Amino acid sequence: MLPETELYRRILGFAEARDDVRAVILNGSRANPAVRQDPLRDFDIVYLVRDVAYYKEIPVQAVFGEAVFGPLLVWQRTDESELFDEHFPGTVSYLMQFADGNRIDLTLAAVEDYARFCFDDRLSVVLLDKDGALPALPPPNDGTHWVRLPTERIFTECRTEFWWVAPYVAKALWRGQVLLAEECLGAVRAMFRKMLEWRAASETGFSRSFGKAGDGLKDALPAPLW
Repeated sequence: MLPETELYRRILGFAEARDDVRAVILNGSRANPAVRQDPLRDFDIVYLVRDVAYYKEIPVQAVFGEAVFGPLLVWQRTDESELFDEHFPGTVSYLMQFADGNRIDLTLAAVEDYARFCFDDRLSVVLLDKDGALPALPPPNDGTHWVRLPTERIFTECRTEFWWVAPYVAKALWRGQVLLAEECLGAVRAMFRKMLEWRAASETGFSRSFGKAGDGLKDALPAPLW
């Protein structure tokens, strides 16, 4: 696996070598000072470019070939997807898994659309700004991902959804419909996790997040409850 410093060097080197790339922003968990960093975390990178349309037409291998970041194992474009019926004409999004274990989720967007990548997610760090055009950003924090205090209606709807779907799990198991039971159980677990997040957040004044899929709940809940 390429060391973090080397991959950052390549990410910035690509941007510095191309005149159409004007800025680079880091988003996501690698910009979050509140999480424990490890080598397997994705690199969520945004290139602000002059012409998004150019990258819409050119194949990924022609832009980010092996010499740029290393051999690709699998990649996908999520800005234009028939499978998930997603179409985002203003961006190009490459999700790239490399043979050495590194993964880069790379978005290319127009320079004038910088605000959504700087302010919509407080986990934002400007790595490169060729024109000095981006605003000074506050130190990154995960405030945009904090668990919010639910309204009474949201709490009631969550509780109702939990109890409404739970019997379908039992019925599907009784019928031998294992895949259907698993599908229904996913909805039950989602509501249960939401309630656990509210329980944990209530101890901190709803001023923290618990990671993707609640992976930080173990350390936030009383041991017997966990």
